[in-house]
Amino acid sequence: MIYEQDAFLSGLIKDPVLSYKIIDLLPFPINYRDAEGFYITCNKAFEKLLGISREEVIGKSYLESQPAEVDEMMQMKDKELFDSPTDIIYEHQFKTTDGTMHEMLIYKTAIRNDSGAFEGIVSTLYDVTDRRKAEIRSEKAKEASVIASAMLQKIRAGIVIVDHNMKVIDCNETFARLMGEESEELYEAIPGLQGADVKELVPEIVGKMFSGLLHTGEEMLERDLTYKNKLLHISIVTIYKHRVVGAIIRNLSSPKLVREEIISRAMKVTKQNIEMVQQVATLLAENAAQTEDMLNSIVAAYKYGEDRKDE
Repeated sequence: MIYEQDAFLSGLIKDPVLSYKIIDLLPFPINYRDAEGFYITCNKAFEKLLGISREEVIGKSYLESQPAEVDEMMQMKDKELFDSPTDIIYEHQFKTTDGTMHEMLIYKTAIRNDSGAFEGIVSTLYDVTDRRKAEIRSEKAKEASVIASAMLQKIRAGIVIVDHNMKVIDCNETFARLMGEESEELYEAIPGLQGADVKELVPEIVGKMFSGLLHTGEEMLERDLTYKNKLLHISIVTIYKHRVVGAIIRNLSSPKLVREEIISRAMKVTKQNIEMVQQVATLLAENAAQTEDMLNSIVAAYKYGEDRKDE
């Protein structure tokens, strides 16, 4: 039985013993203290929370297993409840049997007699540690999302992040501009184009690259293509395998970018040629093919830039 004083519920219920058993079976901790603050009783869940027996609780005005600040907070809230016409609810930490501090949501209810005199307090505790952790994770995720979105806008290349449903998670303004006027207008109405169907925004071949990478889970796909009179280099990378991919789209039509791309690709070819010297027999043909593809792309980019300057 929980309550040692039958008078506590006398006249309120027909079978106090049954009620005590029911309360003892409740999964959340409950305790009752008298008007002086001494523990009268508690249920098994409260015993389990603190790792001590009911006998060790009854008759005490504070819990030796808890840090001093827990007792101080409890006394402060007791005084607040004494002067309050309603119950009070607050969150505070409790030290559990494994020594860790858990976030507890505590409901305090004042027990008063028929004349309204204060007789004691019933406290009910709910462990909200997991909920608080989830809230903290959510807050951090929101902060990270804001920071990441701001960083996207600082990147000169077009950036778009896509989920497994081919929906845009976020993108920067450069991406919208590279995709054309309709995408730019949509971006003004919906910054980041969040929720938009990426297949409606990009060329068909790029849409297939997105879906292909999501399906295979490969690390990256790359290619060059001409779109709306621009020579674009598309790099699509896996962020979370089969779930999230991101694309980096560079406009090779810009004369400055053309020069940067030529230098970058030339360095890449040089590095491959050094490796080729070390592994002639196995890499010669493969490297030659890659070199040819790169040079063709460089020539196309350079020619396009030259043509633009002559206009």
